Amino acid sequence: MTSLEDLPIRDDLRGLSPYGAPQLDVPVRLNTNENSYPVPEPVADAIGKALAAELRDLNRYPDRDAVALRADLAGYLGHRLTVEQVWAANGSNEIQQQLLQAFGGPGRSALGFVPAYSMHPLLALGTGTRWVPARRGVDFGLTADEAVAQVREHRPDVVFLCSPNNPTGTALDPAVVAAVLDAAPGMVVVDEAYAEFARPGTVSALAVLPGHPRLVVTRTMSKAFGFAGGRLGYLAADAAVVQAVQLVRLPYHLSALTQAAARAALAHRDALLGTVSAIMAQRDRIVATLRGRGLRVADSDANFVLFEVGGDQGNAWRALLARGVLVRDVGLPGWLRVTAGTPAETDAFLSAMETF
Repeated sequence: MTSLEDLPIRDDLRGLSPYGAPQLDVPVRLNTNENSYPVPEPVADAIGKALAAELRDLNRYPDRDAVALRADLAGYLGHRLTVEQVWAANGSNEIQQQLLQAFGGPGRSALGFVPAYSMHPLLALGTGTRWVPARRGVDFGLTADEAVAQVREHRPDVVFLCSPNNPTGTALDPAVVAAVLDAAPGMVVVDEAYAEFARPGTVSALAVLPGHPRLVVTRTMSKAFGFAGGRLGYLAADAAVVQAVQLVRLPYHLSALTQAAARAALAHRDALLGTVSAIMAQRDRIVATLRGRGLRVADSDANFVLFEVGGDQGNAWRALLARGVLVRDVGLPGWLRVTAGTPAETDAFLSAMETF
């Protein structure tokens, strides 16, 4: 049987493994930051009806520019955004890939402050963009001075900022975004995949979009909306940025079914987002409980918590798995990440952690 190494694959892809967290059949799965609450029955019915309405016309291509969906997303985001300033794709990963296709590529570079979302360097690799891993400060923080110094040193074509940051969970000080915008010679992408879970008073980068044509804010419906299986991500930016990604997007990249399901979900956003406060309560409960037990825990504005295990994180991961709880080993020595789920899931996780 032919192996991957027998094929004329690109040299820079040899020896790599596909991205993805373990999908194991365990009682409590808290490793991929999914929303643990199922889609409410009335919303599921509405999505079903929206899909049914599209079935007879599946012989036709969908609206390749997803104009109606983009208008709905602009309405959800507010900030006086128009349909021309919003773009949608199959998850925020595809959005970010399109941004690198348009503004990165061979001979260009992208910079991110690690630890951060592990897909960013993989997307850079896939698009032929040189990846620059910049550093974070003490306790995974990032100050404006630290960020600017590294941007000026490397002068990347694309800068990735995560707010809240994955895997640490903490939102950025708006001053960091402003400083990077002033210093960066190219595009600045603020990944706000977990923005709906941010603590009160957290400022979104959407607020500073006017007057910053090189700023892009990316979002997803996978987390707060509980729409991970629907695969819908989007960006907000200057209209010229949307025109740029349209140059590289595949034709008809969003199916008619995806567009219909996402629009139905947006129409019922109050019901879907009704779980956000409950998830935030469990997140804060995890933080308080683990700190009460003497563990170091990163501040979180997301639907997950990064916590120190005081030893080999691989051993700790396996010990939790043996107790029926699957969390995420993100490769940070001594640290693990757990998704905030239902109260019962939190009970199971905290019970499993009692031996640490």
